[in-house]
Amino acid sequence: MLIILGYIIVLGSVLGGYAMVGGHLGALYQPSEVLIIVGAGVGAFIVGNNGKAIKATLKSLPLLMRGSKYNKAVYMDLMALLYRLMAKSRQQGMLSLERDIDNPQESEIFANYPRIIADKKLVDFISDYLRLMVSGNMNAFEIEALMDEEIETYEHECDVPATALGTMGDSLPAFGIVAAVMGIIHTLAAADRPAAELGALIANAMVGTFLGILLAYGFISPLAGVLRQKCAENIKMMQCIKVTLLSSLNGYAPQIAVEFGRKTLYSTERPSFSELEEHVRNAKSPQQTSDQDA
Repeated sequence: MLIILGYIIVLGSVLGGYAMVGGHLGALYQPSEVLIIVGAGVGAFIVGNNGKAIKATLKSLPLLMRGSKYNKAVYMDLMALLYRLMAKSRQQGMLSLERDIDNPQESEIFANYPRIIADKKLVDFISDYLRLMVSGNMNAFEIEALMDEEIETYEHECDVPATALGTMGDSLPAFGIVAAVMGIIHTLAAADRPAAELGALIANAMVGTFLGILLAYGFISPLAGVLRQKCAENIKMMQCIKVTLLSSLNGYAPQIAVEFGRKTLYSTERPSFSELEEHVRNAKSPQQTSDQDA
């Protein structure tokens, strides 16, 4: 919705300002120049990207119209899930997590957090590294290095659609100039026409430059920024999981490990210490609570 609102503001501001100085909106309607600019831009996009990049970009476009799925409630669910997993491993041993991580969809712990279960990438990230921790064949430094490699790989993959859209946006002003130059060539070829007709042809040619710049900086390039922001949110979730699991692996109590993870979150969505403490306390199973009381 914010993207559509932004587009409306861009068009309203540009066209409204043009109309206020007496400009005729009909003069901006140049289908041939739109065909040149958009067609050349799409063609350059295809030339400059391989099949994987094109597929990833097309797949990411629907995500642009959705709001952020990561908010304070999701972060707190993640913290509570990690707490329960670490508490279970601390009380019953790491081997007790095998059933949970082998089939998270049927795990009693995971089932309590449907918003986390719905994110397959996060669930796989948690399960894979808990499985390595259960195996006991890798130390904390080795697991941390592997986590960093996976996060870096994901960041590169996630940046491909944003880079492709950004490059396409950067090319549109140049194609707008191409359209304008072709319009000027057409005008010069009709130099024997009356001055009024030549003026109209030149004005039509200049619309190409206008459209190229408007499409680039008002419509396409901002989408690349949105994709990078969404990618950063995904990476932040993975970094939070990384810090929390490594803290537990280094011997910290679940409450402390969760606090380490909380500190990695963005301040705009980060729950306060008391909010997270209350949420984690509510996450404790009756068995855990009775064990602690005993």
